[in-house]
Amino acid sequence: MGEVFAGRYELVDPIGRGGAGAVWRAWDHRRRRYVAAKVLLQSDAHTLLRFVREQALRIDHPHVLAPASWAADDDKVLFTMDLVAGGSLAHVIGDYGPLPPRFVCVLLDQLLSGLATVHAEGVVHRDIKPANILMDVTGTGRPHLRLSDFGISMRKGEPRLTETDYVVGTPGYFAPEQLLGADPDFTADLFAVGLVALYLLQGRRPDSRALVEHFLTHGTPSAPEGIPEPLWQVLAGLLQPDPQARFRTATGARKALSAAVEMLPEPPADEQPVEIFDQLGPLPSGFGPQGPTGPSAASAASQAPQGPAGAAAPGAVPAGPALTPVPPQQPPQPQYQPRHPAAPHAAPVVGAAPLPGPSETGSFHLPPPVTHPTPSFERTPTAAVPYGQAPTHPYTARPDQVPAQHTPPAQHTLSVPPAPVRRPGPPPKVTIPVLLLALVCFAVGFWALTQT
Repeated sequence: MGEVFAGRYELVDPIGRGGAGAVWRAWDHRRRRYVAAKVLLQSDAHTLLRFVREQALRIDHPHVLAPASWAADDDKVLFTMDLVAGGSLAHVIGDYGPLPPRFVCVLLDQLLSGLATVHAEGVVHRDIKPANILMDVTGTGRPHLRLSDFGISMRKGEPRLTETDYVVGTPGYFAPEQLLGADPDFTADLFAVGLVALYLLQGRRPDSRALVEHFLTHGTPSAPEGIPEPLWQVLAGLLQPDPQARFRTATGARKALSAAVEMLPEPPADEQPVEIFDQLGPLPSGFGPQGPTGPSAASAASQAPQGPAGAAAPGAVPAGPALTPVPPQQPPQPQYQPRHPAAPHAAPVVGAAPLPGPSETGSFHLPPPVTHPTPSFERTPTAAVPYGQAPTHPYTARPDQVPAQHTPPAQHTLSVPPAPVRRPGPPPKVTIPVLLLALVCFAVGFWALTQT
């Protein structure tokens, strides 16, 4: 049996991996069905913020694969979505090469339909590419795609998580304005849709840089070989280097595509249908179409002995392999250095192992708080100051609370008598000259008044 996450999702087998997370096929014990679970592999604040943005996206559309739920368990987090078993458009091209124009138009219409709903929510996808467009297993029937992976998407007006001169996305599917650091916009997604369409029609990734240079130098080129002219006019409207000359909305591009499909030639009689295969493969042992076939890990976990506060009892072994092996934690040991180091001849402590660091457990172990002594007027030493003893404020210490003079380290047995108590105020050497100066100023002022 696999690991049970948050008491609900039983991880079955990995089916994909990205930069920030791994995608697993998982069994949902509550809804009794298989789902895709994206497990976050990194726990830094930047990745967690992207995770929060992605899992918060709730778009209900037949051609959008958005997160459905999320869960957290200790230092791991995941969100789930529908399980799509037909692979991506990259798998379809790998199986067939260039696809028929009418088949591409069906896919393109579905992609624009889903993207129109995403844009209506104010979300810019920013990473449209064949690997992020998944296919349901439909055999030779009508294809059904799902736009997925909103890991770097953002709503218009939201603050960026990267610097303005840092380009986010997949190289080869950037719009020209993205390379110049422009703010994310819907038209950049439409440019990527045009590149995806070229990829499907030609069977290879298009050279976007050469395409943009050709548009800028010679204008809109004629239709490439194998692409009908009506369809090429739609793609050219998506691929314009100037965002102002491009289709402004996915709905507008979809209407133009619908008109172009009516002018396409009929497919040849010998054209072979495109079949979408199951790319996930059979379930591992212990799992069947209706879920786990043996005692489930969820029931085993619920019957495991529990310690205080619902924690697993010491020595209990979790069911199934864990995603990230975590070494058993040792008894807490101090991770800070004492304020007064031990003497050189003190014997070292044997067997004291430090707690796992953040890279091992994904969490931070802070050292115990340091207890600071309570301030007291009676025992506060007098610090040396450049200009002699600082005067004591008359409202903070009574005569019996005046700090004693600093005692040197105990290297002899002589006792130092306490310093005589001095009343607050300036010394006589300062007071007398100040008074004389004040009298002189007063006399001069009085003389000046008598002269007027």
